[in-house]
Amino acid sequence: MTLRKGEKTTISIQEHMAIDVCPGPIQPIKQISDYFPRFPRGLPPTVTPAISRTSSLRSSASQPSSTAPSDASREDEDVDKVFGAAAAAAMPGKKEEEPEVEGYDSDDSTTLGTLDFSLLYDQETTHSTGLKPMDHNGLADPYVKLHLLPGASKANKLRTKTLRNTLHPVWNETLTYYGITDEDMVRKTLRISVCDEDKFRHNEFIGETRIPLKKLKPNQTKNFNICLEKQLPVDKTEDKSLEERGRIMISLKYSSQKSGLIVGILRCAHLAAMDANGFSDPYVKTYLKPDVEKKSKHKTAVKKKTLNPEFNEEFFYEIKHADLTKKTLEVTVWDYDIGKSNDFIGGVTLGINAKGERLKHWFDCLKNKDKKIERWHTLTNELPGSAFSD
Repeated sequence: MTLRKGEKTTISIQEHMAIDVCPGPIQPIKQISDYFPRFPRGLPPTVTPAISRTSSLRSSASQPSSTAPSDASREDEDVDKVFGAAAAAAMPGKKEEEPEVEGYDSDDSTTLGTLDFSLLYDQETTHSTGLKPMDHNGLADPYVKLHLLPGASKANKLRTKTLRNTLHPVWNETLTYYGITDEDMVRKTLRISVCDEDKFRHNEFIGETRIPLKKLKPNQTKNFNICLEKQLPVDKTEDKSLEERGRIMISLKYSSQKSGLIVGILRCAHLAAMDANGFSDPYVKTYLKPDVEKKSKHKTAVKKKTLNPEFNEEFFYEIKHADLTKKTLEVTVWDYDIGKSNDFIGGVTLGINAKGERLKHWFDCLKNKDKKIERWHTLTNELPGSAFSD
C-alpha cells in the first residue's frame, strides 16, 4: 500500500484484530496439577528411605511342619486319604505378583497431606507432613488409626496418640497386630486413616491410604511416602456373619503315650469389647464334636477387664488317633457377666470340614504325632452349632 505525504495510516478491522489477538504462537495453559508433585503409591524413586526401628514382633504365622517319615504307618496313610485334595488346597501356595498401583490422579488429594511410615509384618507410624488444617486456628489435632480389611471392626482397630496443634506431626510409634497369618497376608488390606480429634464435636476425617499386605515380604521392612486420599468407600456387600471379633492362639498335640488329643488355649488378642467400660471379662470353652455323651466341654478361667488375655491352659481328650478324622474341635470365647447371660464374643472351628488355616492346623496335628503345633486363628461372630448359650 502506498501513502501520500501527510496522509495518516489506516488499519482495517481484520488487520487490527490480527495484530492484537495473535502476537505469536498459542501456548498451552498450565494445569494446577503441574505445580504439585505426584508420587505413586509406595516410595518415590527420588526419596531416600528413612531408617526405622526394628519391629518388636515377628509374625506368628504358621510354620511349615515336617513331612511324615518314610516308614509311616497305615494309620497315617488313612489320614491322607481322608483329607485328600482338601488338605492340599489348604496349603499356602506361591503368592501371585500384584502389579504396582498407578499414581494419584486427583489434584484434591495433594492438599490433604502426606504420610511417611514403614511396614514389617506389623506397622510403624513415623510422621506426616502438610496436613490439611481442620481447626479455626489453621492447625489440627491429628492421630492415625488402622483397620484390617475386609472385616473391619472395633476389635481390629489400632490408633496412635493425638498430637495437638500441628500440621506436621511426628508420632514415632509402633502399632502391632498380633496373630497375622499367611492367609491374612494374601487377602487382607491395611487401611491407614489420619483424623483430627475434636473435643466438642465428632472427630473429623483428614485422609487415608490403603496397603495390600501381599505387597510385603516376611522379615523385610518396606518404607512408604504416600499422599493421603479422600475417604474411599467400604464394600457394603461384605458378609456381616463373618465380622472379625479378635484372634486366638491354639496349640494341638496328639500324644501317643497318653492316646489322646491335648488342646492348648494360649492367649487371645484384639478381642471385641463387650462391656460399657470398653473391656471384656473373657474366658474360653472347647468342645470335641460329635459329643454323644456331652462330656467334651472344657472351660478356662475368667480374665478380668482385658481384650488381650493370656490363659496358657491345656485340656485333654482321650481318643484314638484314627477317630480324630471324624471329629471337629469347636472353640468359643465368651464375656463373663454377673446376673445375666454371658455374651458371645467369637468362635472358630477346626477339623475335616474347616478351610484354610483351620484345616491345615488340624491336618498338621494328625500328621505329626507327639509334636505341639501352635497357630493363630481369627474369631468371627459366626457361632458354632455346639453352643448357642453358655
